[in-house]
Amino acid sequence: MVYPKHGVGKILAIEKAVIGDISITFYKVFVEKEKLTLSIPLNQQSHLRPISSINQINKAINILKSKPKIKRTMWSRRAQEYDQKINSGKLYQLAEVVKDLNKKTDVIAEQSYSERQLFEKAYERLKSELEVVLGEKAKIKIDKALKRADIPPENEVKPAY
Repeated sequence: MVYPKHGVGKILAIEKAVIGDISITFYKVFVEKEKLTLSIPLNQQSHLRPISSINQINKAINILKSKPKIKRTMWSRRAQEYDQKINSGKLYQLAEVVKDLNKKTDVIAEQSYSERQLFEKAYERLKSELEVVLGEKAKIKIDKALKRADIPPENEVKPAY
């Protein structure tokens, strides 16, 4: 399943607990990426959703292939919007953020730290869900859709001099 604020997780159990006079039933969810175990009440609007279908994933990949939207608003406002989309738990919104923040090799040096951080967060969240369905091909598919095949990993970015 996908939990909006943390990404892909696995439901380990359904448990009950009594807090005060109230009996609560909750999912015990493990999020591998963050090594985090969550207790999510069943009666809450937790916005948990199942992993996306292959059709939804194909649509997300088509979003990645489309032209990025260049917004002229202030970065702080855009960063806030991107963060909300990342934490929405919605696959298509996540794909939009990855597409819009994707930079080509020659522009990576111009990307601000916060912009790169948001891109990495969205990229990893998208990749983790796609890996559940596509396996190891997920990163290759995302990078091909974004035309990123020639970009080195974060720690290998070459200096711009």
